[in-house]
Amino acid sequence: MLDRHLTFLSASNNFAPLSPSVFGPVTAALIVLFAVRYLTSPWRRLPPGPRGYPLVGSAFSTGKAQWLTFTEWKKQYGDVVYFTTFGQPIIALNTQKTANDLLDRRAGIYSDRPNFIVSGEILSGGLGLPSQRYGPLWRRMRKATHQGLNLGVPGPFRPVQLREAVLLTLNILAQPAAWESHFRRAASSMIMSVTYNTPPLESEDDPRVKDVFDFVTRVTQALIPGAYLVELFTWMKYIPSRYAKWKREAEQEHTKFSAVFENLYNNVGNDLASGIDRPSLSATLLKEAGRNKLSARENAWIAALMYLAGGESTAAALEWWMLAIVTHPEVQRRAQAELDTIVGRGRVPTFADLPHLPYIGALVKEVLRWRPLDPLGMPHRSTADDWYEGMFIPAGTICIANVWAINRDPAVYGADAHCFNPDRFLDADGALKGPQETREEGHVSYGFGRRLCPGKHVANDSLFIDMAVMLWACTFEPAKDERGDTIPINVDGWVDQGTTVRPVHFTCSITARFPEAPAILAMERELLYEH
Repeated sequence: MLDRHLTFLSASNNFAPLSPSVFGPVTAALIVLFAVRYLTSPWRRLPPGPRGYPLVGSAFSTGKAQWLTFTEWKKQYGDVVYFTTFGQPIIALNTQKTANDLLDRRAGIYSDRPNFIVSGEILSGGLGLPSQRYGPLWRRMRKATHQGLNLGVPGPFRPVQLREAVLLTLNILAQPAAWESHFRRAASSMIMSVTYNTPPLESEDDPRVKDVFDFVTRVTQALIPGAYLVELFTWMKYIPSRYAKWKREAEQEHTKFSAVFENLYNNVGNDLASGIDRPSLSATLLKEAGRNKLSARENAWIAALMYLAGGESTAAALEWWMLAIVTHPEVQRRAQAELDTIVGRGRVPTFADLPHLPYIGALVKEVLRWRPLDPLGMPHRSTADDWYEGMFIPAGTICIANVWAINRDPAVYGADAHCFNPDRFLDADGALKGPQETREEGHVSYGFGRRLCPGKHVANDSLFIDMAVMLWACTFEPAKDERGDTIPINVDGWVDQGTTVRPVHFTCSITARFPEAPAILAMERELLYEH
């Protein structure tokens, strides 16, 4: 029967019949060919990692605190860990070297973002700069953001930041039990002024704040794994809106949020038209819109997303700082001794004191290192096949920098890397220093490569002056119960709020360090408001 099939096949193609004796060598050749292709396939040289389960991979193996899971995987598999979730290749980078080698030094192919369809494409309309795909529009928006936040001069927003630090400290002394609320109001007020040139917010419940943070809540919900099937079955995004409620609702919300953001942005334009021209991100975006080739809508989204990122992160960083200060009295005493030496008790610290307060500067660095606000950072995505130290990284791989593990690497920060110790950022002469691989920051909490946070200088300035003024005026201690016993604080606890990780709520005692402090702060506030 086999002979008849071969004869028919060869005859129908005008070929001579193929002898069955040829099959042995042909089969052997095919086996060798497939063996060679298998043995030389780059997919056999993937980085080590957990095998996972069929179809789902390691989707259900990473847990809630994925940064801790990746840190454990580092012990078992190494600095670069490969795994998949529902077929998506992912690598976790657990050291400064691996993260810098790929995300910094090869930024040309590691600067893209994963494609989050609901949150990134629909809710944000592809205009959310932190999550935006890498391309010409992103580059124009990023350049505009950098210009708007730096303005060509050092510290253009420092007067606003000092004003907010003074007001924050006065509020904390007046209502110490509400310190978390004061942090959120101050952070929102500062970044609102930087972004939109607005007066201080009276409350964190200001309608403008609520409108913008409603967007954060909505995006965070959309990013929850399994929230939308379209993230797994991407063809679903082509379903017409009238047949897909999830898509229709997301499009409607995008329209609503765009109107809110554009209204805030346009108000700055109205101020400029009226002759009110003070430094702000939106003012610069308006003036440079033509040169940057950006529409009013694109600029409005730049401003809104920068506001969102700055307000959330600054408040969370201050909460971790409070935890550190209350639980490390020796750190508080040393910082206050430095302030007494440089500033004294007759005036409020200002930015002119910054070069002479290295320990306060070290506090800023150590807080962001010790408790990174986003322990995994924003994921990157590779756009081309790559090889790294003999390991194959396929195009389309999601690359996650394990900021938690990197910031706590004993090989970089010493055996006490898990401890809160600002001294690690001071040299023998007491001047600020930092590991070379982290540039001047001393940590990697601001990201990597071309995706480095463009507002990091604004954030550092805000944290510095807030910490300096509060430590100058206040004493922070653990709270006591009615029997006089110290109320325990959960130092290792955390609450994941989607965009940031914050400490578990705790109570503390806040009092004025010396009797004249409130009056000096009040006088400083009046002077700042006059200007």
